[in-house]
Amino acid sequence: MDQDGAEYTSSPESAREELHAVIELGSIDSQRLIDGVGGGERTQPPSKSLSSAQMESLSALCDTFLPSINVSNGTTIDDDSLATFYRTSASMAGTQHQVEELIMVKLQHPKLFLMRLTLWLLSTWIGTLILCGRASLSSHFPYFQRFSKVSQQKREEIVYSWSVSFIYLQRMFFLSLKFLILLTFFTQINDEDENLSWKAIGYCGPDPDFKMRTKKNKKLYEMGYLPSEDQGKEKDVDKEELFGPLYKGLIHLNNPRQIIAETLRRSGFQVSIPHKKNTKPNSLTPTLIIKCDAVVVGSGSGGGVIAGVLAKAGYKVLVLEKGKYYARSKLSLLEGPTMDQMYMGNGLLATEDMGVVVLAGSTVGGGSTVNWSASIRTPQHVLKEWSEQCELELFDSILYKEALDVVCEKMGVQNEFNDEGFHNAVLRSGCHELGYPVNTIPRNSQANHYCGWCCFGCKDGRKKGTSETWLVDLVNSGNGAILPSCQATKVLHKRKKGRDRSTTTGVAFEFQYKGFKEVCIVESKVTVVACGALSTPSLLKRSGLKNPNIGKNLHLHPVTMAWGYFPDNPLPNTWPEVEKKSYEGGIMTAMSTVVGNFSKSGYGAVIQTPALHPGMFSVLMPWVSGIDIKMRMCKFSRTAHIFALARDKGSGEVVSPSSISYRMDKIDEENLKRGLEKVLRILAAAGAEEIGTHHCNGKTLNVKQVSSHEFEKFVKKESSRSLRNLLTPICSAHQMGSCRMGVDPKGSAVNQMGETWEVEGLYVADSSVFPTALGVNPMVTVQAIAYCTAQSVLEVLKRKKNL
Repeated sequence: MDQDGAEYTSSPESAREELHAVIELGSIDSQRLIDGVGGGERTQPPSKSLSSAQMESLSALCDTFLPSINVSNGTTIDDDSLATFYRTSASMAGTQHQVEELIMVKLQHPKLFLMRLTLWLLSTWIGTLILCGRASLSSHFPYFQRFSKVSQQKREEIVYSWSVSFIYLQRMFFLSLKFLILLTFFTQINDEDENLSWKAIGYCGPDPDFKMRTKKNKKLYEMGYLPSEDQGKEKDVDKEELFGPLYKGLIHLNNPRQIIAETLRRSGFQVSIPHKKNTKPNSLTPTLIIKCDAVVVGSGSGGGVIAGVLAKAGYKVLVLEKGKYYARSKLSLLEGPTMDQMYMGNGLLATEDMGVVVLAGSTVGGGSTVNWSASIRTPQHVLKEWSEQCELELFDSILYKEALDVVCEKMGVQNEFNDEGFHNAVLRSGCHELGYPVNTIPRNSQANHYCGWCCFGCKDGRKKGTSETWLVDLVNSGNGAILPSCQATKVLHKRKKGRDRSTTTGVAFEFQYKGFKEVCIVESKVTVVACGALSTPSLLKRSGLKNPNIGKNLHLHPVTMAWGYFPDNPLPNTWPEVEKKSYEGGIMTAMSTVVGNFSKSGYGAVIQTPALHPGMFSVLMPWVSGIDIKMRMCKFSRTAHIFALARDKGSGEVVSPSSISYRMDKIDEENLKRGLEKVLRILAAAGAEEIGTHHCNGKTLNVKQVSSHEFEKFVKKESSRSLRNLLTPICSAHQMGSCRMGVDPKGSAVNQMGETWEVEGLYVADSSVFPTALGVNPMVTVQAIAYCTAQSVLEVLKRKKNL
């Protein structure tokens, strides 16, 4: 803090001084410490490993970001969990082994080889000198050191210097390491599903009610009172309770092909097994050929709707889904495992330059299973733009209005809430204080649904995603089946003589069985691709489609955030209530359009709140030293976050789901800055004691101790910083536009019916067909468009049936 008390800039030195004045750590039994971490030893090494030299560098980097802190000034910490947290370094927790697995096995990024190269360079003295400069030198012979031999203080200074370096690759390396190391440390769990930091930072882990129910179910299961999936027992509890509402329609592919074929036949599908005796593992010869009316690739807000509509109309529909299915009782509600299981790229997707961190669902139900419940109809100014400027009559039609009503009724969308979560209460209060507009967000969940864990799946099914609605229609109709854990590899199509374009004949897909690749073919009358804006373009390109718009015009709704700290206050009649925690409650119930610009250009920013559990919280918060990040984490449960989301004019390109380029437009950056300024004011007006942004300089302001002039200076300075240089993390949870809809193949990939220009009978039904960025949460719009596309598909199927 400066002499006037205006602002405080965290640095390794200042953070150490502050901590010295606060805590003393006693000795902690090292074996007990590691036992409590869960991951001190790597039980099973990854199939591919870093070299010992690279691991030495990685371990040193882990301990640079999260060191063991041992200071004393005569004050003792009585809280053993807090003492353990400060004393534990990342390497003591075994974090380096899990990060190694991410780097060598799970991560897919075009620049990944640079990380491996850099880790090797840091294991040599000359590479360390090149990357770290004079800070790596020693005053003693041999003077030149490997990174792991540099002192902790110097390593922290070096790592921080990378975050603000004028060399882009160094900033990228810092951001990548920060993301992997902090996310891993704060999400890794032991056998009891616990993390050593959680108690210290005020986090309870999975929803306590759900955790208790899971333990009870496990005990009942062991006693034989719950159905056994393997043995088929049925006693006191319905199968739906344990296996979820889709269990009758799921075809699990971890069985021999004969069992899969027989299960599909019982569901009414025609199935043949060609070359049954001669087919070899990993052969390109299909092991199964399945016939149906329609095959739908993807089960999210687009694919789920079309599958449900077609099946309910009496047509045989097969749904192919890359992700797995997790019934309510099978959820973990744990951040790390869920990101690994239910998000694309294990939750570790980013653009090629690391400029945007991308979150996208990959499970049965797609993004609707892990999203934040917001169910906002297509804004009127967007409908006007799409119908008039883009000349798409669909968006001014009676059919589209009907579609909006139908999907909202199906999801039970309503505006009420019984209690408001921490973030949203802060947003609403701050807006009221400042006179900013603030609206209640419609949600596809009941008023009493107060679950901050819905980003990990809904524990009770009261959030009505497609796996609780449209896919249930598919299953209950008796006309459909869902195949999880399979990858569509190619849309099959052929051209008949005298025809200008080819006609779809089905889809080829593959799955793993006992370590071998099985290839199958679905023969269908129509094919619907609904893999999402990041995966649909790749499938279409692999299938031979050449339209130049496929993969282009990607919009991401870039997001930037600010935070405010509200200390626990035991005094009566204080707000927010001491029992409120940042990770609990409805994720999204309030929204401000103070910089939305809806009535003019329609291109501005909306202000909303996120779901942040410890891992993502740690990744986004600034890192300036090991001590500072641990102190920030100790404020986790009472730190509110609010973000600005831009309806972006800037766009990018999808080469593959792991190769995404994106460039933010200058006007989008300015809209985000305007939004960030409002967010800082909202947090302060709501009563935050301390506020700040995610800029890497880590500056904060103690609102209670400054003058109005000092406050204005801080807000204007911090909200005016550049957002396009990796100095402030940018996130995206909405991806759209990569196969946009239009009236001409020169400017679009599909027509108004959702059908591709090149292949007859091949439809696209997901957010990739959006003509432009939407500007609000896209679930309702995706479902409405898919519902309209489904009507077009029904007409085609009726014609084919009558032939």
